[in-house]
Parts: sequence; C-alpha cells; structure tokens
Amino acid sequence: MSVAKRLRLRRGGWFPVAALGVSALFSLGQGSPPTAHELAQRVDRHYNQLRSLKAGFTESYEGLGMRRAESGTLLLLKPGRMKWDYSSPAGKLFLLDGKFAWFYSRGDSQVQRIPAKELDDLRSPLRFLLGHTELEKELNNLTLAPAAEGRFTLTGQPKGQEKRVNRIALTVTAEGTITGIEIEEADGALTRFSFSGEELNAPIPAETFHFTPPPGVPVVDALPPV
Repeated sequence: MSVAKRLRLRRGGWFPVAALGVSALFSLGQGSPPTAHELAQRVDRHYNQLRSLKAGFTESYEGLGMRRAESGTLLLLKPGRMKWDYSSPAGKLFLLDGKFAWFYSRGDSQVQRIPAKELDDLRSPLRFLLGHTELEKELNNLTLAPAAEGRFTLTGQPKGQEKRVNRIALTVTAEGTITGIEIEEADGALTRFSFSGEELNAPIPAETFHFTPPPGVPVVDALPPV
C-alpha cells in the first residue's frame, strides 16, 4: 500500500426542536437570529483574538467500509502549531510544528512527515484558525440553519477542495464558538468532530509542538493524499 494511500486511510444535527426553540427565544426580545454573514464574523472575532486554545475532542469516521471512534486533547498555538493528542487510541499523534506535519501511532514501524504547506488531511479542520480567520473566504456558498441547544450550523464547500470534499458543517454557538464539525467527502465518507471544555489562551509551552521520533523509528517523507 502506498504511503499516500495509508495517509488517506488514517485521517482521517438537530433541526426541528432547535428551530422552534431558537424562534421562541428571539421572539422574547433577544433580537433577530444572525445571518450566515453575521455568525461567520463572530467566529472570526472569537478565534482571531486568541493566542492559544485547549479543548477535548471526540472524532468519528464512517466510510470505505470502516467505522472508527477516537478521542483526545486538541492544542492550538499561533502561529501555525497544532497538536491532536489521542488518548483513545493511546499513543496516536497528529502534530503541526509550523513547518511539518507529523503522523505517528505507538507501535508503527515509521513516522510519517509532510511539509505543512502540502498538508491535505481531514484531521486538521481547524487549521485555518491558526492564522487570520476569514471564514467566508474559506467556505463557498455559506448557509445558516438552526441547531440544537440554541446553536447554529454553518455549512459551506471548502475552497480548493471541490473534488474531494462536498461540504463542511460547523456547529457554532451564538457567540461564535465552534463546538462541532462534520465533513462529508466526495466518496460519501463522513468525519465528525465534537469539542468540549474549551480553554482560551491556555498556557501552552512552544516545546509542546516539538516532535522527537522514538528511538530506532525512521522518518518517512510522505506524499500528500491524491
């Protein structure tokens, strides 16, 4: 199996009651529901002011005849650093150090590395938040729908990935915090992320994003998925 194929294999709701609840809330004097443009701007403001972020995550994948459920801790540090530290399965890691992306699971015979600028991996759906966020420049045809618990769903087609990704749906609070992401690929595969316990500007040392391969495990410069 090619390295590119291995990378691809490894990467990687809510309406009726929510709609009624949101309508009732805003009819009681809370103002009008936001437009897609307004909520996208709230997302931009929320994340552009951050220096770092820590949150728990769960991840599920359905596609290619497989189902997978995983979880762990997500760390972000500007500029350009991201770490998905998996507790289930323990020892799995996806890390961006600003220059390279690193892929490793405990027991693997090699570490996979790829230049960050060539990365095309669905485990990094928040990568755009590491720079200056402009959500409406990241997603085409952005639409808004009500979601559960007074939240909203922003759905769009990611620019530059038209042949690979059909849509990305972000579950967002009224204040602009992303609590969930659903990614539908062109082949019908679905990857879902949910986030909890968000810590804004958490004290995360820069060395957290330095990866040292385990002794005796070679590093392979991988090709991006095709």
